[in-house]
Amino acid sequence: MSAAIRQYLVITGNYWAFTLTDGALRMLVVLHFHQLGYSPLEIALLFIFYEFFGVVTNLVGGYLGARMGLNRTMNIGLFLQIAALAMLAVPAAMLTVPWVMAAQALSGIAKDLNKMSAKSGIKLLVPDEQQGTLYKWVAILTGSKNTLKGVGFFLGGVLLMSVGFTGAVLAMAAALGLVWLASLFLLKQELGKSTAKPKFREILSKSPAINVLSAARMFLFGARDVWFVVALPVYLHTVFGWDFWKVGGFMAIWVIGYGVIQTIAPRITGTSEGKQPAAFWAAGLALVPAAIALGLMAGWSPQIVVVGGLLLFGVLFAINSSLHSYLIVSYARGDGVSLDVGFYYMSNAAGRLLGTILSGWVYQVYGLEACLWISSGLVSTAALLSLMLPERHVVKA
Repeated sequence: MSAAIRQYLVITGNYWAFTLTDGALRMLVVLHFHQLGYSPLEIALLFIFYEFFGVVTNLVGGYLGARMGLNRTMNIGLFLQIAALAMLAVPAAMLTVPWVMAAQALSGIAKDLNKMSAKSGIKLLVPDEQQGTLYKWVAILTGSKNTLKGVGFFLGGVLLMSVGFTGAVLAMAAALGLVWLASLFLLKQELGKSTAKPKFREILSKSPAINVLSAARMFLFGARDVWFVVALPVYLHTVFGWDFWKVGGFMAIWVIGYGVIQTIAPRITGTSEGKQPAAFWAAGLALVPAAIALGLMAGWSPQIVVVGGLLLFGVLFAINSSLHSYLIVSYARGDGVSLDVGFYYMSNAAGRLLGTILSGWVYQVYGLEACLWISSGLVSTAALLSLMLPERHVVKA
């Protein structure tokens, strides 16, 4: 086994463990606080700092990765997630909104340090001329991560039902602590450390390709989270009457399937030029939430329309996400890769922040149909932006 593959496996394993706890924590917070009587908007507000600090972390984290090395930023991310979980393992009386928002802020910093480090690290393990291999490796990392995020959703629901909120966060903190200790010893030193010390002002990208792709990513993820983060779990629980097991289980299956599609996305899209498939697949995705909204407005069976539409949305969104994840790693420079990747995922976090706020507010005031129409508009914007991308030829591995 080559040294590059060994490091790829360490990075992927690290990312997997983190993602499992991140998905479980997301579901735990949504379901637990809904159970306590919080409104959809109030639940969304619990995640504002999680998403806001994701924006800040990606912007600054890319700079830190280039200065300190990606091994350090990845391990710092793991440690901060352990601290965030420990913050939530307090008596119920202490779980006030400011306290939970602070814990979510720490978790948001942790998540995006870990993600930025993982995605940037792969760029350094694959020669630039092997773009086909790079696409496959990024797709496998991204897809497998989201598959485990889906498992995390299910795990969150199961843990909440079996050991309660406090027991769940303590168990996850202990397991992640073991992963953190292993990562300290196994991850290669100085991974991703820039040979030329970057200036802080370089955190803003000067590349037109990365700026355009970052804007498209922001609208793409805003379109997903505007109905997926808060509106959908609450809708499934209140309108369909599903219990927490069913809500967590269904969303877990959705994200697992979404991750599987991401993994095989290179086989679906083929090794074609960069902007055409990005615009094509985004345009196709924009039709799905609009069709779901029309079906609900027409009085069709909500179970068939929402569940069926969500499955189709998952397939198309996975392809779009995988394409974007490959393109950013491909467009990024080799020396100081984390600066470009960090800037891109800053836009990703900004989209999630926008979607999360809208998900709670729009659903509470106007309902699920409005969330879906906004989703369609945001994806359409991402499709138009994708037409501005420069061509990037994908070389077969």
